[in-house]
Amino acid sequence: MSSTLTTLYLRLTGIVERTKRWHWLWPPIGFAAGICSFFLVNRQQWLGGMLALGMMLAWLILIAEGLWSRLRRHRGQNALPRKLATFVAQLIQQETLCFTLPFFLATTDWASGQAGFTLLLCGATLLSILDPFYYRLAERHRWLYFGFHALCVFVVVLVTLPLLLELTTGESLLAACAAMSLFALPSVANLRIARGLVGGLAMIGISVMLGVGAWGARAWIPPATLWINASSLSPDFDTAARTPRGEMHLTPAQLSARGLYAYTAIRAPRGLSEKVYHVWRHDGEVVDRIALNINGGRKEGYRAWTHKTAFPKGSEGEWEIDVETMNGQRIGSLRFLVSDDPQVATFADSSLARPAGIPGWRITNLIPGL
Repeated sequence: MSSTLTTLYLRLTGIVERTKRWHWLWPPIGFAAGICSFFLVNRQQWLGGMLALGMMLAWLILIAEGLWSRLRRHRGQNALPRKLATFVAQLIQQETLCFTLPFFLATTDWASGQAGFTLLLCGATLLSILDPFYYRLAERHRWLYFGFHALCVFVVVLVTLPLLLELTTGESLLAACAAMSLFALPSVANLRIARGLVGGLAMIGISVMLGVGAWGARAWIPPATLWINASSLSPDFDTAARTPRGEMHLTPAQLSARGLYAYTAIRAPRGLSEKVYHVWRHDGEVVDRIALNINGGRKEGYRAWTHKTAFPKGSEGEWEIDVETMNGQRIGSLRFLVSDDPQVATFADSSLARPAGIPGWRITNLIPGL
């Protein structure tokens, strides 16, 4: 058995050494896989799920390597050298960040705090590619390096669980927070907190608080597998065809007489069933929160709408309809201005607005027949 493990160790070391010369290929491959997986959620979800499964298997290999190396060192045997182990971790982190980044770039509401989270991922992706900075982090700032590792675990769980297990956004976020807390333990251990029972409890407490903090900041985290394909404001609605119709200027008189329909086509992975909300805000104050149940799988998005008829007196001003998950993550928003002056008021003409960014790309033009 010992000779078999030694042979396996030597082969693994040789493979890693040969792979190092091609390491520059991994980031673009990961980014391409992420984009393909994103669009395959629309077209061939099973294939997108297989890409996600491959990403999870890579993390299981990385975890197994870490445990195996610790066991061999404990027995006084050779393990994968730290530099090689760091190189393997770097490859998987690059793949993770490049794979998940298209999902977050596409689903981020850039007018909210979600922009900060996605920009953080962009910075982490850049850091994983720049070898001098990455290896300096790995060698000199071990606590920060393991924190970087925990962030990668967090985002890969957020993206892959809805695709593989059809978990809701809230369930995936809870699992990601738990996984981040677990993987943050090595980072916290490097802070040199007091040893013994008190130190151990303190490390566990800090790790748990990181997960709790991530859950508390969930409004700033994009729902990686939910996005709006189209949205519209209209005075009337064809419920049989599920399409908005009609047009009007959004003046207080028109709104009191006809009300307003808010329509959203929300894209979700096939098999995913989730409750979302249309949250109506007037000058920043919530005036209505209406629940909608959506089901994933339709490539044009699940068509959902709300109809508001009771507008308050003094309805002039800025309005916003935020589309949120049950746990408060924003999927997107619709904005309009109500004014007595028809020339100033928003014109609701029932036209479908397509989101900017990746969901608006015509992938069929790039890959005919997909």
